[in-house]
Amino acid sequence: MAAPGVQLIPSPEEIMQILKRTGAFREGHFVYPNGKHTAHYFQMPLAFRYYDTARVLAVALSRKFRVDRDIASQLPKVSIISPSSGGIPVAFGVRDALSAQQIYWAEQENGQRMFRQYVNQGDIAPCIIVDDIIRSGHAIEETVELVKSLGAPIIGCGAIVHFTSAPNEIGGVPVRSLVEFDEKFYNSAAECLDCNTGAPEEHVRF
Repeated sequence: MAAPGVQLIPSPEEIMQILKRTGAFREGHFVYPNGKHTAHYFQMPLAFRYYDTARVLAVALSRKFRVDRDIASQLPKVSIISPSSGGIPVAFGVRDALSAQQIYWAEQENGQRMFRQYVNQGDIAPCIIVDDIIRSGHAIEETVELVKSLGAPIIGCGAIVHFTSAPNEIGGVPVRSLVEFDEKFYNSAAECLDCNTGAPEEHVRF
């Protein structure tokens, strides 16, 4: 029998329908700033501009953590951490759903990931790191190192969408997500199937 609450998590198909309806997921021919080509593009903030949609996504992700007995036993004395500005709406939504006591977010400054808030050694409670999307995992990996340097244990990690090419574990903690997406990137126009058929390009920021 499924643990209480598990059946309340929308299916990956339902989550993708939400992302499509809000414009957060599109299909086409996209070129990233690093020159890579792909047929899909996620712009997650578009889903989080609507309160009802943002709440559905954040609550669903929070339930992925709540069903873990170890995490549930430590609530509400935990920190929710976003590795970047894109994950801040997710972090606030998960914090509200779990009634977590603390929230922090990091950002890149001079090539180094740092907390936006001034944080001392030992300030951070056991933490759950969340983001809107994990493409490569680099941002979360850097945040894990930042959190560990401040002496805080990491008890959870997750995102709304997780690319299957990204690590399944970060810092020894399994990555939980609402959607596992198998994205295909082409390193150059010569390799790209859409380029070979003459499909128009759309250059995206991230």
